[in-house]
Amino acid sequence: MTDQLAYYAHPTAVLDEGCRVGAGCRIWHFTHVSAGAVLGEACSLGQNVFVADGVTLGRNVKVQNNVSLYTGVHCEDDVFLGPSVVFTNIRNPRSAVPRRGEAHYLPTVLERGATVGANSTLVCGVRLGRYAFVGAGSVITRNVPAFALVYGNPARQHGWISAHGHRLHFDQSGFARCPESFQGYELNQAKTEVWAEDYSD
Repeated sequence: MTDQLAYYAHPTAVLDEGCRVGAGCRIWHFTHVSAGAVLGEACSLGQNVFVADGVTLGRNVKVQNNVSLYTGVHCEDDVFLGPSVVFTNIRNPRSAVPRRGEAHYLPTVLERGATVGANSTLVCGVRLGRYAFVGAGSVITRNVPAFALVYGNPARQHGWISAHGHRLHFDQSGFARCPESFQGYELNQAKTEVWAEDYSD
């Protein structure tokens, strides 16, 4: 475990021996971090969060209240999880059929900058692309492309969104610009993928 002076944990938080907590993390009331969990630098875990063995969080991941991260969940840098987001790690659970251990758990991967809105559910085995945005109350049953805006039950795509969280409106040539960052984005001809351009001016 990282030197306790390097992060803040509320007195009611439980950090099992062997967990790795990055510098600058803030861990709030009644949160439990299991022995095999890895938290990158500057993560924030809200009240009543559970982080299981084998979960990895990148840098600056924000987890709001009442979220349980089960074995198999991997979040890259800058991921945001809203209040009461639900993860699963077994597709066919049965109380009478033991299915414990990593051999049974399907990984769920959230790539850099992805956002999941409050009360959403992610069925295990899916991947959210970079800066994908899941609207509140959605149920994710399939992979989500980078920069895609999805919502609903089951979630369906309703457009594209910039890394700063703004809807992208593409012109006839397949080009759009974020109104906040002014970064440019290109949509492929099949309208299935978006690439972010690096504008320095």
